[in-house]
Amino acid sequence: MFDDIYRGKRVLVTGHTGFKGSWLCAWLLELGADVSGFALPPAYENSHFELLRLKDRMRHIEGDLRDADAISRAIDEVRPEIVFHLAAQALVRPAYADPKGTFDTNVGGAVNLLEAIRKSDSVRTLVFITSDKCYRNVDWEWGYRETDTLGGRDPYSASKGCAEIVFDAYWNSFLKGQLRAATTRAGNVIGGGDWAKDRLIPDCIRFLRAGETIVIRSPDATRPWQHVLEPLGGYLLLGRKLEGDDGDAFCKSWNLGPGHGANRMVEEVVRKVIDIWGSGELSVQRDPNAPHEDHWLQLNTDRASHYLKWEPVWGYEESVAETVGWYRAWNDGADVPEFTGGQIAAYEWAWKELGRP
Repeated sequence: MFDDIYRGKRVLVTGHTGFKGSWLCAWLLELGADVSGFALPPAYENSHFELLRLKDRMRHIEGDLRDADAISRAIDEVRPEIVFHLAAQALVRPAYADPKGTFDTNVGGAVNLLEAIRKSDSVRTLVFITSDKCYRNVDWEWGYRETDTLGGRDPYSASKGCAEIVFDAYWNSFLKGQLRAATTRAGNVIGGGDWAKDRLIPDCIRFLRAGETIVIRSPDATRPWQHVLEPLGGYLLLGRKLEGDDGDAFCKSWNLGPGHGANRMVEEVVRKVIDIWGSGELSVQRDPNAPHEDHWLQLNTDRASHYLKWEPVWGYEESVAETVGWYRAWNDGADVPEFTGGQIAAYEWAWKELGRP
């Protein structure tokens, strides 16, 4: 896939011990890349990173993105040709508990990475991942475009909007002409191996495995749900485009989200998870004192569809089924590297069957 562009390339993934980062590293290894990662230690028991035994399959560098010297040393050591930046404090509710830490990581950490890349003579391609929450959300019913206003009413969303502004400043002041780079915006990603607290499906799985009733606080909150391999495929496709002869044309921002059919309410998703798992109960317990979270969020992906030729491969039903299937397989003792690799292979097959580039 991807014209074999990653085979033998030195690729650095920040945040490789996290949920999305571990999936991306597993896929890059399948594609033949020489993969390195820079991140904090895994934050959760049974992390996907550890279950995949990635520490033994790639160069693993533990470090904090808030430490400018640490990320600079990692860039000097690895001398990456391609960088995928995923490292972040990635959750809305913890950002309320530690707003400074969130801004320090998501904004200050972005500055530290971009400074290190600015001083590097090896990096020629950067895919800089932020979030769909980087937009100033006004709860309208149509999708946000890449040209819409950035912002955020909560610390996490604001930090992602700020990260986009920081990237733009570095791009226009220093990096343009030195390398090719783009930002990507995706959100509400689901998939096996996510154990983050206050995330819907990981919370569901914890309740189900404990034989307890699933408790949800915002049953009518609506989100566009997509499997983790969907945006990752977009990141990899974008990296391939940036590496190509006409790569300069792709140095811009890109939304990567599912179609409108994937917009579902939280309660509907939970009932689907229970149905696939084969057991479980649901209880709605609204919290009037809960911190603000956006009720509706949708991305417009026309730019990616037209120029990248990227479209979602798995619909809502498949995405939830593959996600719950992963947790069920893990719960039943499956070999995680083999099972995760099988899901990547199945996604690649579906991608090719649909004629994706």
